[in-house]
Amino acid sequence: MEKVQKYIADRKNAMVEELNEWLRIPSISSLPDHKEDMYKAAEWAKAALIRSGAENVNVYKTEGHPVVYGEKLTDPDKPTVLVYGHYDVQPVDPLDLWDNPPFEPVVKKTDIHPEGAIFGRGSCDDKGQVFMHFKAFEAMVANNYLPVNFKFMIEGEEEIGSPHLGKFCEENKEMLKNDMILVSDTGIISNSIPSITSSLRGLSYVQVEVTGANRDLHSGTYGGAVANPINILCDLISKMMDENKHITIPGFYDKVMEAGKEEREMINKAPFDLEDYKSKLDIKEVFGETGFSVMERTGIRPTLDLNGIWGGFTGEGAKTVLPSKAFAKVSMRLVPNQDPKEIAELFEMYFRSIAPAYVKVDVKYLHGGLPVITPIDTPEYKAAEMAMEKTFGIKPVSTREGGSIPIIATFEQVLGTKSVLMGFGLDTDAIHSPNEHYGLFNLYRGMETIPYFFKYYSELKNSALNS
Repeated sequence: MEKVQKYIADRKNAMVEELNEWLRIPSISSLPDHKEDMYKAAEWAKAALIRSGAENVNVYKTEGHPVVYGEKLTDPDKPTVLVYGHYDVQPVDPLDLWDNPPFEPVVKKTDIHPEGAIFGRGSCDDKGQVFMHFKAFEAMVANNYLPVNFKFMIEGEEEIGSPHLGKFCEENKEMLKNDMILVSDTGIISNSIPSITSSLRGLSYVQVEVTGANRDLHSGTYGGAVANPINILCDLISKMMDENKHITIPGFYDKVMEAGKEEREMINKAPFDLEDYKSKLDIKEVFGETGFSVMERTGIRPTLDLNGIWGGFTGEGAKTVLPSKAFAKVSMRLVPNQDPKEIAELFEMYFRSIAPAYVKVDVKYLHGGLPVITPIDTPEYKAAEMAMEKTFGIKPVSTREGGSIPIIATFEQVLGTKSVLMGFGLDTDAIHSPNEHYGLFNLYRGMETIPYFFKYYSELKNSALNS
């Protein structure tokens, strides 16, 4: 292991330059104009895996964006770990809020990252974290230290709900067969307090359309007599939540698995500084459902949020217009027992029921994913715990993540194996936002920790089999 760690330490600067090559490819999965970039990013990942020492590396076409697969199988008696990640990234809007072009990565020092951070779209979510696995694996291959069999599956549709990866897994079960799945697409509490994610919320994502007149109208001639779809849309969305920030959709909470007293106490034991939280976000007060702490609101409670709204005239200057249509994108984060399609249907039923007769409404279900809970008493989790304690010098905390990785539940259903969510990002890394970045400390610490995970997992797995 000493040689593995030295290999990583000796090549840190070169590794950053290599990662920047990948970050320069604008692999935005949700925008059709970037279809060619998706293949470029996949081919880059393929080449990187080959350079790292993987075998049977291929780019597989799907009905959407391609999947990259590679492996290194050395002994059928060793446990097999499938490393999952994604190379697609979020759109960059609003572009004018970026301090540097999103696909021209730069390293800059910050108060949180005094050693520097890579600023660029995908630096943390998820190219930077996938890259950690490539380089940790390369260091292990170079030093002939392979305690497990390795498989890699890097997809290009995570940011749009992985709509075609489930089918890919169904069609390639034997190729993807594994004992566990390792994922680095989450974060830690801080660089001094490591953590491992033990659950993810699910997601139901819809787009709504409200239509008034059959064309845009002059707001002076028709204002006050014809409904304004933007006004109506805002009113409809405002009715989705009451004064206690409780979602008003009938049936929305019917299947929610309520957390018990002990679980809530455990969640709130995780280190959390409310004033620091507000200071980092530059807000005076937090917001959310009455009766729950910030940690509970983001980990064990469902939510409903407006992610975007548009319609009418939004250019510079003035245009007095009553728009014909208004649109919004709405995401609902889900907790155990809530089904994304069922929640979308409940949303649509309620949305239609409260819409006034002077507009027409339409709701489209875009994508979703089931919530996930991972056990914390398994060799897989304990290996991650031991690895983080080894490199951080402190035992990691188990946390519940507010975000969603829709494919994780599918892995369990289709491949029959659990995942360990061992990520290294920070909540200040601005993922999905302008100025996304990833600290060099986190990048390097991830590379250092991952080999220890494989070491400890192999030992714990073999011990369990021999006991």
